[in-house]
Amino acid sequence: MTGWLGLEERRALVIGAGGLGSACALGLAEAGAQLVIVDADETKLKALRDIPALATVNVRTLTADLTSSGECERVVTEAARELGGLDVLVHAVGMNDRRPVVDIPDEVWDRIITLNLSSAFWTGRAAGRLMRESGQGSMVFFSSVSSLLAHRHHAPYAASKGGLDQLVKVMAREWAPEGVTVNAVGPGYTETELTRAYLDKPGMREEMTSLVPAGRLGTPQDVVGAVLFLASARASFVTGQVLYVDGGRTLV
Repeated sequence: MTGWLGLEERRALVIGAGGLGSACALGLAEAGAQLVIVDADETKLKALRDIPALATVNVRTLTADLTSSGECERVVTEAARELGGLDVLVHAVGMNDRRPVVDIPDEVWDRIITLNLSSAFWTGRAAGRLMRESGQGSMVFFSSVSSLLAHRHHAPYAASKGGLDQLVKVMAREWAPEGVTVNAVGPGYTETELTRAYLDKPGMREEMTSLVPAGRLGTPQDVVGAVLFLASARASFVTGQVLYVDGGRTLV
């Protein structure tokens, strides 16, 4: 083990090429992991492939509809075939649509729950089968402070993240005897593609910052260290946990 985390040559699948997913992919690559990155948007994947730090390593990408059970199963199988196995799964996809509960159409509810929660179940189930066979593996899912805090206009998003927390715990309990750890990170208010338009509204960034004891919003890079730790052998006795990376937001 040449690095403290021991991620060299670990075979990792990153689901999601957005701000948090791309930051995690870059962090894993810099730590020496082999990577397959999946997203529905080929433009995001191309942008990732063009990052110099990723262009110098053997990073493979796959395009998939992550609202499909079959597609989620396919990308896990293909990634494992490309990498010669699977040691790490990072699930970093998600969407939100801020509306009052009474204004949320069924199709919005269904899409958010499917992308945020069902895709985590589908990819986690497929990865779990492979990792259980090999007797080891680490999964890291993206939760949110919204799994604990009752933010207005967040009903489907909060429901999906609360459900994800429980899903993580159940998978962790079932697979712990077989050497597979399952955890989540719960970012607070973080500057990403998902939040930028909302934060750019007049006064919103200042209002959100005022709620964070650390006095600033998070960045994707703030979350990467937690993900790398949970994905590593250093966290082999940590499972079923949600690590909030929120500058203290859940304290108030």
